[in-house]
Amino acid sequence: MRATRALIHLDVFRGNIRIVRNRVGPARRLCVPVKADGYGHGAVPMARTALEEGAAFLAVATVGEGEQLREAGITAPILLLSIPIPEEIPELIANKLTPLVGDGDFIRSLAAVVKGDPLPVHLKVDTGMGRVGCPPASAAEMAALIAGLRSLKLEGVATHLAVSDSLEPDAVRYTKEQLARFSGAVSDIRKAGIDPGIVHAANTGAVAFHEDAFFDMVRPGILLYGYAPEGAETVLPVKPVMELVSRIVFIKQVKKGETVSYGRTWTADRDTTIATIPVGYGDGLPRRLSGNFSVRINGGVYPLAGRICMDQCMVDLGQNNLGPSTAFKENGAIRRWDTVTIFGGDAPSAADVAAKLGTISYEITCGINKRVPRVYT
Repeated sequence: MRATRALIHLDVFRGNIRIVRNRVGPARRLCVPVKADGYGHGAVPMARTALEEGAAFLAVATVGEGEQLREAGITAPILLLSIPIPEEIPELIANKLTPLVGDGDFIRSLAAVVKGDPLPVHLKVDTGMGRVGCPPASAAEMAALIAGLRSLKLEGVATHLAVSDSLEPDAVRYTKEQLARFSGAVSDIRKAGIDPGIVHAANTGAVAFHEDAFFDMVRPGILLYGYAPEGAETVLPVKPVMELVSRIVFIKQVKKGETVSYGRTWTADRDTTIATIPVGYGDGLPRRLSGNFSVRINGGVYPLAGRICMDQCMVDLGQNNLGPSTAFKENGAIRRWDTVTIFGGDAPSAADVAAKLGTISYEITCGINKRVPRVYT
């Protein structure tokens, strides 16, 4: 086991699922996205844990992700959220994935390949995300097309909300407009005498702020991994599931005026002590954090020194740690091999890291490279 590892707290994940269940009520199904390797947490362990907690569906973005779950022995329904290319359709069918469909050409192409039992599909309605799906006005027509094909079965109708995670008045208004369009499309399907099946729209933001989006099933993503939208912390007190840690592998004394790391961008302004940590941008610690990030060691906060390298970074332990390389400080000593917390645990969360970079927590957790072992606790 290498020093740098991602600790995945499954008990926290379970707790987050239960918080969401309490929010949406027991009657609604829960779809748990495990795409992008479970948002960086590991798709198979997160999927198994979600199913143990009563998830009705899993969700992936690619056919390969669904195949990975099937190879692991997972038999639960798996929604395929992105549109596959024609060459992937046989694999989709072989792995019994449930695709989202949104246009006649793809529906017919799919139906032509399916043999045997009808393949369940969910009709995607584009109510304002602008990505994939049929217009609301065409929803009944698409549902009728599916209903008329023996090889397909309309199992559900879905949409995706673009700004449901924001409480800004414009965002709230837009989300309400999307939900109204979606409800109208579902109503049209019913008026055409077709059962829409499982109706679902609520992503993380909608679970937090829009109870009228709950319908029959909810699909919270990053929320389950521990990150609620701003303003939802009291309603959904979820906790981060991932904790990124490493250990000190080298300690050295640096004199005032000496430089550290590539480009010589950091110069010691006093005699100090530098610790080397075996984690870098090759592991998913963004290089842009250089000069703007601190780690936790033995309860203290210590800034990075110099540029983050591909495989290592350096930390300024300060003057108080001047002394033999095997023992610094009489109390709370920092020593070689001590644990370093990069984010999560007693350190700032992935959301705090993301805020420094102008991005979102998803990018941070998904960006932790697979060479970093996942340790499940």
